[in-house]
Amino acid sequence: MTTPSTEVPILQSCIPLPLDEARLLEVVEKAKDWAIMHGAAMRSKADFSPDALQFAPFILTPSSFPRKEFEKAVALQTILNELMHAVTHDQEFLRDTLKNTIKVDTFTGSLFEIYETVMKEGIAQPISLGLLRSDLMLETKCENECQVQCSRAKAYCCWKQVEINSIASGFGHLGPASRAIQSYVLKELGQVDKLPNLPENHALSGLCDAMVEAWKIQNRPQAVILFVIEDITYNICDQRFHEFYIRETYPHVQVIRRTLTQIFTGGKLGLNGELLIDGQEVTVIYFRAGYEPGHYYGPNEWAARLLMERSKAIKCPSIQYHLAGTKKVQQALAKPGILKRFIADERKIETIKEIFTGLYPLDKNEEGDAAVRRAMENPERYVLKPQREGGGNNVYGEDIPGALKKMADEERSAWILMERIFPPLSQGYMVRPGGKMPPEVVNLVSELGIFGAIIGTKDNIVYNKQVGHMLRTKLSSANEGGVAAGLGALDSPYMID
Repeated sequence: MTTPSTEVPILQSCIPLPLDEARLLEVVEKAKDWAIMHGAAMRSKADFSPDALQFAPFILTPSSFPRKEFEKAVALQTILNELMHAVTHDQEFLRDTLKNTIKVDTFTGSLFEIYETVMKEGIAQPISLGLLRSDLMLETKCENECQVQCSRAKAYCCWKQVEINSIASGFGHLGPASRAIQSYVLKELGQVDKLPNLPENHALSGLCDAMVEAWKIQNRPQAVILFVIEDITYNICDQRFHEFYIRETYPHVQVIRRTLTQIFTGGKLGLNGELLIDGQEVTVIYFRAGYEPGHYYGPNEWAARLLMERSKAIKCPSIQYHLAGTKKVQQALAKPGILKRFIADERKIETIKEIFTGLYPLDKNEEGDAAVRRAMENPERYVLKPQREGGGNNVYGEDIPGALKKMADEERSAWILMERIFPPLSQGYMVRPGGKMPPEVVNLVSELGIFGAIIGTKDNIVYNKQVGHMLRTKLSSANEGGVAAGLGALDSPYMID
């Protein structure tokens, strides 16, 4: 992602580059082996085997990130948790915000149908577990007052939120694993003095501890935690290490893994509304699937989702949390005055407003038509986003006019328009399976994700924490950057002042 300007600011690397070729080759080979042997790995999509792993793509050394902005993002996360929790429990807001989207987006419509069903029946489990990840990027092209205040030497002016994920917020293991790989590499390069500038990252333990906290609230010692998974799991290490951490840290807590199809076949509700899977009671459900249409092959999988929502198990996410994470809701929250509906503290509201980039609806009305004109006139400044998770779904720059022309008027409600964030560059080595050896120094851009965990009912939050982070980095020429989707690389932030 590059700016329209010919001069893109570059953040200084944590070590001098390039490295001597012989030394580079040696440390890359060691780092590859270290990654595989410590679970920073995935299954190959091109040559899948359940019995084989390959290392996940990674950046050899950590990418620079301003300490002040990192600390600001960490401090803000519990406030964002509160915001999402409030949105989740506002039935009128969700219904009004999504009313046009559900008419044309069949997937969101199916989710909303489940939501309406359980709301009419009465929510069986009022407690929700939110394991959230707020994704952000540094901005170099801010057009508000912070542009005036910023020093050009900093190579950025602020950071903006890309999105907030409410379902299957991955990399709880791979985030800390990235830091461990790069710590090892820095030691190998004789750069031990740099290690204090890599912030501690306890995302795995933080996310899992929250799951177990929800399990404890249920007070059913024989019950299990259910991970809802895809038929084929490529990002297996990230998932399994959650399970392994729980088993190692809480030996009496069992985790089971089932697909939506298996849940339909083996699941039922007990006499008191408890969820039973193959005879085992489930008190916490953690979704690592169910966030895109391809996970639902037909009515059986949708029936499985409804079955879980009707149960007394604590869901992560509940159907309302899932809907609260849609792009349409994100866009609605950026409207003037809307945050006051959910947060009383004016200081918190101002802090949240600062991180919003421009977000516009595309509905067939005056506001939506204005957004379409804006995008057609300057497509390089925008991104088209659908109500989808999982990466690879957005439309960028010069592809936007064609995409908009193909859309029927009613289809526009399934999308939002977002002002594009133009981040500074960093430079480093991207190490990929089958990649060129030795790797070359390339221009990169990074996206920081901050994890949060929250547990509570509509009126009572009992657990609210910021629990870790992750950094994904991609080539500056790439639009999308999902590691699991094969588009980016694992990384971790190196604090600069």
